[in-house]
Amino acid sequence: MSNIFLKEIRLKNFEKNAFYSKIDGLNKFNHLKFNQPITFFSGENGTGKSTLLEAIAIKWGFNPEGGSLNFNFATKNTHSNLEEYLVLGRGEERAKDGFFLRAESFYNLATYVDNISDNFSEYGDSSLHHQSHGESFLNLVNHRFRGKGLYILDEPESALSIQRQLALMVSIKQLVDEGSQFIIATHSPFLLALPNSQIISFDRDSPIEITYEESKPYELTALFFNNKDRMLHQLFDQE
Repeated sequence: MSNIFLKEIRLKNFEKNAFYSKIDGLNKFNHLKFNQPITFFSGENGTGKSTLLEAIAIKWGFNPEGGSLNFNFATKNTHSNLEEYLVLGRGEERAKDGFFLRAESFYNLATYVDNISDNFSEYGDSSLHHQSHGESFLNLVNHRFRGKGLYILDEPESALSIQRQLALMVSIKQLVDEGSQFIIATHSPFLLALPNSQIISFDRDSPIEITYEESKPYELTALFFNNKDRMLHQLFDQE
């Protein structure tokens, strides 16, 4: 596929006492191929998925707190140095656009946009701070993501209602059809259902590709909806 701008990643061996050697999702990981235009990192908190996603973004050249390749701001240096162990295998075609979008630092990104521009045509025609969280997030994707690019999203569902998650799926599908690549860390059973995607689970001893039905978000959501009363009884039964 011509829109696989990042074809693979490799992790060099960690030093014996390195922090990353204690994270199950990373200490046995050394190689991953991206074989679909959409790749999801799925896993419980603390399994290393967002840490690896951040390292990929930084190694590609994005600002650690988010933005395009031209964004340069920092409010607090909290990112890891995992990118120093990371080797990227780039595709033959060069991405024409790109963006690193993370929910946890979106406020800082919006402030930076306000400081560098008075033209908000790529952000919904108004300051991102003057829009709701979900509205500003979607407007950035719909207006700033220009296509034929590499887009890295860290837990976008944190900013979005279920209805807006479905709208984001439509936007992602359209951008992929136009030649873009996405790498997304998520807990959302809705986003994980996107077609033409691969799901990498960090819930095992080492990251492994799984099917949608094998993902924990799908399994737990389906279990709850199919056995709501029994699960609520088990959760809250004091006897």
